[in-house]
Amino acid sequence: MRGPLGSYCRRFGRLTRSGGLKWPERPCGGPAVHTCRAPALPPASITVLEAVALWRKHFEERGVTEPEHSSHSIMAHLLGAKTIESLEREKLTQFLSRETAEQLWELCTKRLSRMPVQYVIEEWDFRDLTLKMRPPVFIPRPETEELVELVLTDLQMKPGSGMGAEAQCTCLEVGCGSGAISLSLLKSLPWLRTVALDQSQDAVDLTRENAFSLGLQDRLHIHHIDVLKDADSVVSLCSPVSVLVSNPPYLFSEDMTSLDPEILWFEDHVALDGGEDGLRVIKQILTLAPQILANHGRVYLEVDPRHPPLIQQWVEARVEELRYIQTQHDITGRPRFCILQKEK
Repeated sequence: MRGPLGSYCRRFGRLTRSGGLKWPERPCGGPAVHTCRAPALPPASITVLEAVALWRKHFEERGVTEPEHSSHSIMAHLLGAKTIESLEREKLTQFLSRETAEQLWELCTKRLSRMPVQYVIEEWDFRDLTLKMRPPVFIPRPETEELVELVLTDLQMKPGSGMGAEAQCTCLEVGCGSGAISLSLLKSLPWLRTVALDQSQDAVDLTRENAFSLGLQDRLHIHHIDVLKDADSVVSLCSPVSVLVSNPPYLFSEDMTSLDPEILWFEDHVALDGGEDGLRVIKQILTLAPQILANHGRVYLEVDPRHPPLIQQWVEARVEELRYIQTQHDITGRPRFCILQKEK
């Protein structure tokens, strides 16, 4: 299940007796308690299409982003489909059972409270994978699929042609979140092995769960490590590797307060906030890269569009063994990806 919820768009809340949705205290920002009044269940039976239209209207009235996509995604999930469009017309005009209607109202009320759809339905598609999703683990965005494609392009070079050689090829992902990057690479390249790190135990647990669900756990090693606080462990556990890939925290701190409620209230701020210049974690990754990478190994980073020239200047001045190879643009034409290479 997927959809364009915006480039950036602890546990689930509970329905209160008054019909609202109440959230527990938030350790990563947002209001301590957020209560949302849920619309009442209709007294009469309602069809799939009527329910979708009703909730789209509720979402529009409450200012929920992408109201149609939200109502479609939640309904499709309840009916065991990827999209509403994939369901037969006959199915769409059937009346919902009381149980399904109650489930719909509960899930849609969570969305009404600005919980992202990915968390509401507890899964999301990333390339050819369906990943389990839980707050506060960072939700993978469409741009990160492009990052994976860049890495695959190099790793699928013919055997024996440098870093694309199949033998002994290992990839390190810094900041694995749900495991989207590592697991997607493993699914595409049966000879690859990956090491994944994250500072969040929630992310480590979810990556491990997704790996087992997809049958990829044997080629993935996951560690709960903060790259900023324990650099020595990162180097000792993870080197040498052919590829270092990361979608690190890269938002400028000043931009954090302008995020949509879906992000500000539910996603882990540590996975988003890159410090004053957005480069706090990126600089650490690039400082450690020469100690981690095999010769001619590459670094692939997803960054803010303002970052590529800053990163190139910083590396040329500070990291002698790394050479800035190129900047790649995302599908919208923004400079989004940085590629660097270790040179002896």
